Amino acid sequence: MSSPSPERVPAISIHGLSHWFEEGTEQRQVLHDITVDIFPGEIVLVMGPSGSGKSTLLKLIGAQRAVQSGQILVNGYKLNGADKRTLVKIRRGIGFVFQSHHLLKSLTARQNVQIALTHTPGRTNAAAKTEALKTLQKVGMLEYAEKHPPRLSGGQNQRIAIARALVGNPRIILADEPTASLDKDTGREVAELLRALARNTQVSIVLVTHDNRIRNIADRVLLLEDGHLRLGDNKFATGEVEAQ
Repeated sequence: MSSPSPERVPAISIHGLSHWFEEGTEQRQVLHDITVDIFPGEIVLVMGPSGSGKSTLLKLIGAQRAVQSGQILVNGYKLNGADKRTLVKIRRGIGFVFQSHHLLKSLTARQNVQIALTHTPGRTNAAAKTEALKTLQKVGMLEYAEKHPPRLSGGQNQRIAIARALVGNPRIILADEPTASLDKDTGREVAELLRALARNTQVSIVLVTHDNRIRNIADRVLLLEDGHLRLGDNKFATGEVEAQ
């Protein structure tokens, strides 16, 4: 008889999370008592209407907003009350991908990826260049390493943006509408690339999207409606991942 699988430790653990925005003298609650765990190698889509709290949730996970109520643990670090040094450590363990890829037009693809390693302690410029090239190879962009973004397609630029998010070997990637500005086929290619990365590297991917075309790449879909969370199917709940 085989021994049971060890318990999986969440990469992201959220418990009782609520959040408010100030509107004049009033407070508007945008998240209501969110509780969810996200595991290594899991790709989770967060969907819902505009204004439902999706981007706010992503920014809280990414330590870009302060936790007001409840608790978030990211890669074992508690965000509540974390000092600046701890927040820097947390952010270094996260890669960010956005709808607008935010690449610098004056830099080549390789330089845009390499720049993400600028403030990494102990890494020389030569080592950073090597790492950038290896990461571009992972996303199928090595042959375009010395091309500038304006000479490349939208899908190619988004692949470079994904490489930039990956180059520091993060355990988590947070993606905000990464396929929204792409056509159907290119958006699907980018989504499939993210799914492959989750499988092959055990990085956890949380992807905010309105794009129903990529819904079936997810292990789980979280639906946010007026700041309330509804959970979809969870293949990771028992620590066992279904064969793909």
